[in-house]
Formats: sequence, structure tokens, C-alpha cells
Amino acid sequence: MRALLMAGAFSLVFTLTLTPLFIRLFHKLGWGQFIRDDGPQSHHAKRGTATMGGIILIIGTVVSYFSAMWITGTHIPISPLLVLYMMVGLGLVGFIDDFLKTRNQRSLGLGGWAKVTGQVIVAGSFALLSIQFPNIHGVTPASTQISLLRDLPLDFMKLGTVIGISLFVIWICLIVAATSNGVNVTDGLDGLATGSSILSIGAFIVIGFWQSNQARYGGADVADLYRSYDVRDPLDLAIVSAAIVGGLIGFLWWNTSPAKIFLGDTGSLAIGGALAALAILSRTELLLVLIGGLFVIEAGSVIVQRAYFKVTRGKRIFLMSPIHHHFELKGWAEVTVVVRFWIIGGLLVAAGVGTFYLEWLAS
Repeated sequence: MRALLMAGAFSLVFTLTLTPLFIRLFHKLGWGQFIRDDGPQSHHAKRGTATMGGIILIIGTVVSYFSAMWITGTHIPISPLLVLYMMVGLGLVGFIDDFLKTRNQRSLGLGGWAKVTGQVIVAGSFALLSIQFPNIHGVTPASTQISLLRDLPLDFMKLGTVIGISLFVIWICLIVAATSNGVNVTDGLDGLATGSSILSIGAFIVIGFWQSNQARYGGADVADLYRSYDVRDPLDLAIVSAAIVGGLIGFLWWNTSPAKIFLGDTGSLAIGGALAALAILSRTELLLVLIGGLFVIEAGSVIVQRAYFKVTRGKRIFLMSPIHHHFELKGWAEVTVVVRFWIIGGLLVAAGVGTFYLEWLAS
């Protein structure tokens, strides 16, 4: 518990106090946001705002997590390291994308396939690493079974080792790509993705802490084994979640409207990667549909808009996608859209955590 509180507090202080220094540095480096011409006209005033703020979040999370573990003398297991690996790896992909945008002064950085390739490399290596490193009870960080609230009977390994591992890697890549791109398209209004991510990743503090108290091995007394959890390092997942949330809260102070700095793809892809990793390692992959529900809606609006546009040869469902821009163009103030979307995201997170807990009660 001490490590959890310290990791969150350190990360909060880091991003809250040091972000202004990074903003000045990024302006000197010329890392300013480029605004697309076909977007809402109100966004053109944001041109030149410091971007790549995800760098601050990533550094703050990593430094704070390791500092908290060192000060408390807590052993560092593999699961939180895998979360940080995913976060840093996808953050690097996003940084390359952001850097190309700022250098070339256009809204397109990495090509679509290049970005997907980067995501697949990070997610694929994460998948392979996550089924290694069994603990003394033989539990690995991830499972080759598909999970909802815990592992389901659907196991890729039943198809054989080669096919099973291949399908598992593809499955993890799909989850990571969907989640990271969902956060990425949500990052279009000041504070929208940051605030929503606080709620979604905050859910894994609760889930990890609960799983730790109900762990099958080495946890508190559990009356019924079928209600316990086979998760390798649940408390440590809660600790790294707290470090990310603390950093996000401090960053939101400077990212809220009018934003002084944007997450950029560096931050949005890193956050999405961490969110996906937490769901995979806590054996709650499919629960992301609720916990990351707002990101599902945002990404879904883009997919639906493009599909409808192609099928109808030019017609649109929304005035503009992602859907937050649709409401902007309908006359909603940016802050109104952000707060109302936070409410929607919060309700979906509550539904996800509530479902997780009710499943335990119903067991």
C-alpha cells in the first residue's frame, strides 16, 4: 500500500511541477502542434501549442514507479515491467510520428502502415514475453486464454503450440492496436483523452488491489477457491496504474482548456498501450469494452463514418468524426463536450468495475 500511494504521489508531483519546464523546452525545440485545415475553425488558435507531452508522462511514470519501489524496498516483478515496456514502446512509435509532423509542419507523420508496423512489433514482443516468466506456482503474466472478468475456457493453446501462440500474438496485437488507436482518436480536445484515461486506468488500481486481496496464492484467506484470481502480480499492476494515474492528473492541470501542452501521439499511444497491457495482465481483456468504453465510441464513430461514406458514395452520418468534433460543429462549447464525454466515460468505467465486482459476488 505504501508503494502504491508513493508511486501515485511522486508521479503527480513530477508532472504538476515540471511540465512548465518541459513546455518551455519544447517551444525552444520547435515542437508545436500543427492543426489540420479541415478541422473546426476554433482549433486554429491552438496552432503552435507545445506537443509531445506524453514524454513528460512517460518519464514521470517510470521514475516515480521505480523510486517508490526502491524507497519502500519492494521487490519488482515482471508484470509491471511489461506494462512499462508497452507504454514506452508505443510512446516511441508515437514520438516518431509527432516528430515527423513538427519537422515537416503537416498533420501527417508516419504513414498508416508504418505506424501499424510499429504497434505490431511492440505488441507482438509484449505478447511473447507475457507468457514467459512463470512464478513458483507456474502462473505467467498473461494467459493464452481469452478473458472477460477472469480467464474463459477459450484457450488458443488447444489448437497446438505453433498455431496457438501465433493466434495469441495476433489477438494481443488486435487488442493493443484497437486500444491505442482508440485513445489516439479521442485526443482531439483539450483534456478529453487525459481525463478519460484517468478514469479508465484508475479502474485497474481498484481491480488490481481487489485481485491481490483475493489471490489464489499468497493472498489473504479465501473461503472459496473458485472466487479467487490466478493473476501473477495483481498488487504490482495496481501500483504501476497509480503511477500512471498520478502523472495524468498532474498533466491534466496543464492540458485542460485552454491547453498549454498536448499529449500528442507520444502520449495517446503510450496511454492506450498501458491500458491494453493492464487489461491483458489482469485477465480482463474483454472488459475493456466497458472500462475503455468512451474510446470504443470514439473509434467506432470513425469506422462507421468511413464505412457509410464509402457505401453511400459521399454521404456522412456525423458532421465530422471522431464524434466529439460532430458536437463541436453542432455548436457545443469545447469544455461542454469534454465534461459530458468524461461523464459518459466515467459511467462506463463504473459499469465495468461494477460488473467485475458483481461477478465475484455471484461466484
